[in-house]
Amino acid sequence: MGKGVVPLPIFAGLSGYRAGWVRGDVSAGLAVAAVGLPSAIAYPAIAGLPPETGIYASILPLVAYAFFGPSRQLIVGPDAATMTVLAAVLAAVVASVPAGVAVDRPAIAATLALAVGLYCLLARALRLGVVANFLSRPILTGFFAGISLSILIGQIGRFTGLSIQADGLIGPVLEFIREAASTHWPSLLLAMCMFVLLQIARSMRFPVPGPVVVIVLAVILSALFDFEGHGIAVVGDIPAALPSLALPQVSGLPIDTVLLGAAAIFLVSFGSGVVCARSFGAQAGFPVDANRELTGFGAANIAAGLFGAFPVSASDSRTAVNLTVGGNSQVVSLIAAATLVAAVLFLAPALRILPIPALGAILASTAIGLIDLDALRRIWRVSRMEFVFALIAMWGPIGLGVLNGVVIAVGATLIYLLRKLMFPRDALLGRVPGRAGFFKLHRVSDAGSIPGLAIVLIQGSLLFFNTDYVKSRLLAIAAELPGDTRWLLIDASAIAQIDSSAAAMLDEVRATLADRGIRLGLAELHSEARDMLGRAGVIERIGEAMIFDDLEDVDLAFKAQGKRVRT
Repeated sequence: MGKGVVPLPIFAGLSGYRAGWVRGDVSAGLAVAAVGLPSAIAYPAIAGLPPETGIYASILPLVAYAFFGPSRQLIVGPDAATMTVLAAVLAAVVASVPAGVAVDRPAIAATLALAVGLYCLLARALRLGVVANFLSRPILTGFFAGISLSILIGQIGRFTGLSIQADGLIGPVLEFIREAASTHWPSLLLAMCMFVLLQIARSMRFPVPGPVVVIVLAVILSALFDFEGHGIAVVGDIPAALPSLALPQVSGLPIDTVLLGAAAIFLVSFGSGVVCARSFGAQAGFPVDANRELTGFGAANIAAGLFGAFPVSASDSRTAVNLTVGGNSQVVSLIAAATLVAAVLFLAPALRILPIPALGAILASTAIGLIDLDALRRIWRVSRMEFVFALIAMWGPIGLGVLNGVVIAVGATLIYLLRKLMFPRDALLGRVPGRAGFFKLHRVSDAGSIPGLAIVLIQGSLLFFNTDYVKSRLLAIAAELPGDTRWLLIDASAIAQIDSSAAAMLDEVRATLADRGIRLGLAELHSEARDMLGRAGVIERIGEAMIFDDLEDVDLAFKAQGKRVRT
């Protein structure tokens, strides 16, 4: 390899490969494929896509991430939350397609996958991996709970055999109540039995994953009792061929709607994917770099788009299986992909008779797994306010639809962030006899203020949206100071940023204090904040003599000034 050429991550990951890893990687690859096949067939139904698209989304993206992704053990593939957002985006795109233009849902899904992949690579180039933190854990927890309820409601038709047309949370339930007399009872009985079996498998920790048991059992029963002949819907023909490389046709599609929808999918899929990666990284001890993950997720989604699939993300169930069985490297993904290729080529006839109610049971069970009650209880215990925001994020997908729910989640994050920043904390500082340093007067009982000198610590950046609050706090503190106070010093060590609005506010405070005979000073300014105040002329009006490198200098200068006044 030439000098300066960066090797593909897969070569770096396999550079120390050991012969002893082969058995674990092969076993893990087969297990990942076995667990992935049921969800690969079931998840496309959430977005109204044919089942083969889910299988395609479980093959080429695995290979792409193995080559370009940074993690040796993370597994990508179809994800329930991403699929639910995709379903909403597909509905919006289809509704925006001009009359007379043919609608090809798989082609639209592939186009969205390409766009998500390009968003990932663009974000990687701009080093925007921090976007993974944009949806906080409490808001993601609430959002996924809302998503799960949407998925559950979406299974009414698959459980009952009814054609449910209503959208939202209440509409489908009311439609089911009106049409309950037409319920196809064999379908409902089969779905309920498969759902109960999945819950038993989960609670008893079956050695074989529940979805695999359900798929195998449902196919056998369908073959023995001719479910299709008795009116139970089945998956139908699955192409026994591999996808071909091709650009999806985008002519006639509303590009603005596609790009906005892809941005929503990108935000949710990448945010949840990195949370998944970090969770398993903490357990297994592998590092997670959000910026490098952007490359892996970008490659996986571009591969999905080029081979007729849909957007993908990190898969918690497949990654968990990989770690449990003992996978050690990207070879696991390659073996899992090869196994799924074999399934496409040789199992298509068997999968054709897979009953739809069994897929509904898998999706309903998956949806319940998305509701993390333990996490919600922890959020309630730690922060009532964060719990409120989790509920807001949960209400979004339920009350306004999934796509609007993404906007609600983002909006809740912004409001939560702004609320944190709008009211920075402050504290008066003083000395403790016989001890070095300065201490908060309200926390250290024997700390006392220095006569004639007030030191105020402001804990947070000063920006346009909090300047009025900070000004009111500084003036309120000044109003309560003893009459002999000559200096009010702001400890700026915790002020990371100051904008022009904050500079103007500090100048106003300086002028108001000067009218009361109090001089304003600043200590421990960061260089960026000092440059801003310098350009605004605030440093000049305050006076260089009242700008200090640290609080000890403030104390010395104040005492020296007092001596000069007395002499």
